[in-house]
Amino acid sequence: MTTPVILPVDALVLLDYVGIAVFAMSGALLAAEKKQTLVTFIFFAVVTGVGGGTVRDLLIGAPVFWVSTNSTLLICIAAAFLVWFLSRTTIAEKALLWFDAVGLAAYATYGAAKALNYGVAPVPAFAMGVMTACVGGIIRDVLANEPSILMRPELYVTAAALASGLFVALTLFGAPPGLAALVAGLAGFSLRGAAIARGLSLPAYDR
Repeated sequence: MTTPVILPVDALVLLDYVGIAVFAMSGALLAAEKKQTLVTFIFFAVVTGVGGGTVRDLLIGAPVFWVSTNSTLLICIAAAFLVWFLSRTTIAEKALLWFDAVGLAAYATYGAAKALNYGVAPVPAFAMGVMTACVGGIIRDVLANEPSILMRPELYVTAAALASGLFVALTLFGAPPGLAALVAGLAGFSLRGAAIARGLSLPAYDR
């Protein structure tokens, strides 16, 4: 049984599709950097696009979001083809990071909202938002034999935590759901963007 919808269904779908599309593109962009085949482009796009959401749905007891619709995989495949047909000069040096930043903010917000919709308590819902945003990128990096984004010094999980936590907090304090999602998403993207542009990081353990 689910609780009353925290965000309108249309808004949830939009956030979901934005997260899927940009994460799928980030996966395909990594395949482009590795000069892989089109099949690998599609594989990386799909795995990155659905990875975090799949783990989230399994944990909150929701039907896995992409197995009952064609649209999710079609978005991932379209993202792979789009990147495949772009020239290398079209793909900016930091395009992978910026696409990932957009997906991070959108998916952290969406993951928290969906968890709340399924009656998950606020703190676990916050955790579901972070997991939704981060797991796809982690799987992508592991499969590509790249250093995990979690092990890089600049802020990443912190930005997802900001977006997810802010959405949950604003919702609990009675903010309009659409406004809460907008503020949370922009805050998460801004923090991640600042980390990309300025190399912001938290202090590392040094003892």
